[in-house]
Amino acid sequence: MRFPGVSVLASQTSHAGGKVVPTKTTTKSPEMTEVLITEVLHPAPVALPTVNAHISPRGGLDILSRDEIARLRDASSGGLHELLRRCALAVLTTGSDSDDPRAAQLKYPDFDIQVHQQDRGIKIELRNAPGVAFVDGEIIRGVAELLYAVVRDIAYVAIEINGSVKFDMDTSEGVTGAVFEILRNARVLRPHVDPNLVVCWGGHSIGRDEYIYTKRVGYELGLRRLDICTGCGPGAMKGPMKGATIAHAKQRRTGNRYIGVTEPGIIAAESPNPIVNHLVIMPDIEKRLEAFVRLGHGIIVFPGGVGTAEEILYLLGLMLHPDNVALPFPLILTGPKASAAYFEQIDEFLRLTMGEAATSRYRIIVDDPALVASVMVQGVRRVREQRLHSKDAFFFNWSLRVPAEFQRPFQPNHRSMSALDLHRDQPAHQLAANLRRAFSGIVAGNVKEEGMRQIEQHGPFEIHGDPEIMLALDALLRAFVDQRRMKMVGEYRPCYRVLA
Repeated sequence: MRFPGVSVLASQTSHAGGKVVPTKTTTKSPEMTEVLITEVLHPAPVALPTVNAHISPRGGLDILSRDEIARLRDASSGGLHELLRRCALAVLTTGSDSDDPRAAQLKYPDFDIQVHQQDRGIKIELRNAPGVAFVDGEIIRGVAELLYAVVRDIAYVAIEINGSVKFDMDTSEGVTGAVFEILRNARVLRPHVDPNLVVCWGGHSIGRDEYIYTKRVGYELGLRRLDICTGCGPGAMKGPMKGATIAHAKQRRTGNRYIGVTEPGIIAAESPNPIVNHLVIMPDIEKRLEAFVRLGHGIIVFPGGVGTAEEILYLLGLMLHPDNVALPFPLILTGPKASAAYFEQIDEFLRLTMGEAATSRYRIIVDDPALVASVMVQGVRRVREQRLHSKDAFFFNWSLRVPAEFQRPFQPNHRSMSALDLHRDQPAHQLAANLRRAFSGIVAGNVKEEGMRQIEQHGPFEIHGDPEIMLALDALLRAFVDQRRMKMVGEYRPCYRVLA
């Protein structure tokens, strides 16, 4: 079946060393490709096929007014073009095994995307797009849907959020309103549906046993007719979705949701996995985290690295806020037997920094996927009862208080990282907010292009604070490095220094 709206305008080409070169394919074998180059100074890398295509979007971009089309085109061709290009390249290389945000750009340096105006809608032009996104000259339908989501969300934020006076982004209510509108525009808010969305957090760089375990948990969740929301990438973000697809098929369940929530700074390093059928790109990490806790009815945390620790601290910080202590929000930390030590380290760090009030808000379950799913179902039922009692929506957690310190975008740099207040003389939820920023900075130095550039130019970030907290933080980070939770491939060079 041909995917509607796709036409290939030019023959397939290949790239070698960043330049388009003529290719000649022999008739002996499809794997035998002869690259003709007049002068070779270095061994040529493997040629990567590319495709030029025009695509007519569906789902939210197919019915637009002339004014909306014009604004969308202007946004995509102006200062946002490079952002659009990087995010589009990430989804066109879905399934990439690299967490270097610059890898895809080096492989496809001539890739470009343009949005063209037509009276009947818009048309997306792809130039030198990765051939892996196409089959027999036609774009893979799931990849096309993710591409539409990229254009939709980047343009919507630029036009309706940043370019509007409707939202006061200096207030907590204004930020939450913007998060709601982005999610509604992405069509991931479902009214008249009982709570059933489980958010799964965990690392993109995990071992094979841990990955298989995430699939087993996803399978048990799927058997109980629960939908899955993750950070959309590989590893622990893919496993639960993969397991749930099998269980949903066994239950003959339709309309399943596999929601991926990401942000521009991370999508290039963690390209969406192919199971995601609803992709949402939030403007920054803080709004991404708020989207998770507003959308989800419970959270499961698998083994991970600094990004996972950041997510745990964000949620516990909210749960420790006085306005949220009575709100039910099931939180389970789980992994296979081999990961028991990982959760012991996390638990010890949280107990030391925030005390029993924090550790009482979660349950650790080791190597028991069925129990994880059963406990989550019970927790989601309590969430439903609370929402009914408070007359809150099932599809968006309006009752949750998210203070400004959890919403304000943190820009990691050497000055801001060094200035973080990581001492005990503050409320636990504020310490959690600052610790979250510290981990966010390390994530930026590890996998975000701007953060990596700062580290290359000025050396590692320096983190200061209470001596006992710093010792615990250093021990936790060393364990992440030893367990290879910082990078998917290659040797890891720390982007931080912990100083007591």
